Amino acid sequence: MIEKRSFDSLGRHDADWLAARYHFSFSGYHDPARVHWGALRVWNDDTIQPKTGFPPHPHNDMEIITYVRTGAITHQDSMGNKGRTEAGDVQVMSAGAGVTHAEYNLEDEATTLYQIWIIPKERGGKPYWGAAKFPKDDRAGALVTLASGFAGDQDAGALPIRQDARVMAATLQNGQSVDYELDAGRHGYLALAKGRATINGIELGPRDGAAIRDEKLVRIQASEDTEVVFVDSP
Repeated sequence: MIEKRSFDSLGRHDADWLAARYHFSFSGYHDPARVHWGALRVWNDDTIQPKTGFPPHPHNDMEIITYVRTGAITHQDSMGNKGRTEAGDVQVMSAGAGVTHAEYNLEDEATTLYQIWIIPKERGGKPYWGAAKFPKDDRAGALVTLASGFAGDQDAGALPIRQDARVMAATLQNGQSVDYELDAGRHGYLALAKGRATINGIELGPRDGAAIRDEKLVRIQASEDTEVVFVDSP
């Protein structure tokens, strides 16, 4: 089962500093058919104008993964962390029992990013933040795991999260394909950061999404140069 979610069908919020598109119910947007997908709770497609951003606000009991598509985002939090994450790289904040953070675009250009929230296996715990560089050349033609709850993935360099889930990305040239085996009972969700591709024959365009279940093999076939972000969750 693959449900295409075209960019035009997503929830939306537009302000002078932020253009947000919601793959799942969020803030003032509610669609009972799009509340979550397994443990995946939020997938926001944000465009943040220069010198603006999200002021300090609290979170708890959520794994928050930020994948920067263009520009950069600067993070600071109540744990004393501060860092700048550039396009193609990723940061993870495991909110645990509670943390306050802010996210600002301090650049001279708009920043675009995906903000992905995954429900943790257990509530509470010490909060955590980390960021890592993932050069696009390293994921050319292949899905590379950026964040994961599996020890083997973490040993290979993936940032840790508190759920048996993976956040992956790939860059594909026109005509390239990549396969992923989705185990029974798992929930796959992907979005095209740019480009066009077919997912088991279903056509997706730029910034479209797809919810996937009960597909043993997921084949992503690029029909132009494409950047894809893919989550596999319970």
